[in-house]
Amino acid sequence: MPYTVFTPYKNKWLSKFTESLISVYNPISNFYKFKLDFPSLETLGFTESPIKVQPYNLVHLETYDAIRDYPFIDQTTYVSPYLRFGLISPRKLIKIALKKNATYLSELIWREFFMQILFHFPKVVTENFKSKYNQIVWRNNEQDFEKWCKGETGFPIVDAGMRQLNKTGYMHNRVRMITAGFLCKHLLIDWRWGEAYFAEKLLDYDLSANNGNWQWAAGTGCDAAPYFRIFNPSEQIKKFDKELKYINKWVTNFNELSYPQPIVEHKFARERALLAYKKGLNS
Repeated sequence: MPYTVFTPYKNKWLSKFTESLISVYNPISNFYKFKLDFPSLETLGFTESPIKVQPYNLVHLETYDAIRDYPFIDQTTYVSPYLRFGLISPRKLIKIALKKNATYLSELIWREFFMQILFHFPKVVTENFKSKYNQIVWRNNEQDFEKWCKGETGFPIVDAGMRQLNKTGYMHNRVRMITAGFLCKHLLIDWRWGEAYFAEKLLDYDLSANNGNWQWAAGTGCDAAPYFRIFNPSEQIKKFDKELKYINKWVTNFNELSYPQPIVEHKFARERALLAYKKGLNS
């Protein structure tokens, strides 16, 4: 039977792991001697995007566990698009992580955990992993969703994340959790809407990881945050961006009259979400 909870999967992964499994192979040098006439972007009907893939940087891995939750530090690896499209081997990253940071290694194992979930339970692409959540009645307000997409919710940490995503194709991992949880629980919008938007915008889009993390945020997945865990965006700012460096970088009108008022009040949204989830689970 496949594992459906991360910690037992991780423990088994580590118990089965051996150095021999992470040999890193050099590309066949002769491959690069072929001269191929690749079609241009224009020939294929595309134009080059102004959004650029950042070079990856692994020099900060030793402190990954200490800094990974603080988006204003901006010392993430930016390796995810390279990993997603096979430009760097997961074996290579595992080999580096073994020497530099156990927390980073755990994140790589999360990636493989979600891959095997998708393989064994392909229904998750369109359905809740936990079918008991199928009766949740989502509000799915299109105006609220559009404000979330544009980063105009009036919740600065949410808006900063969405504006970073829209402008760069990246979003800090901690902020991904905040924005996803906000959409599902504060706005009661189906996680599939948010998952599809991330799929459209993320440079590192990966079906299994995107799906797994969105269902984690919504509380409907195999190894999910409990549905009653609802992040308070204001408290998240105090914990992870108390000097507002990240927010001021991306929400350029934060201190101006043009910045919108919150589209919902946190306490009201929390109680509404708890009620909706309870009704869905009891129906």
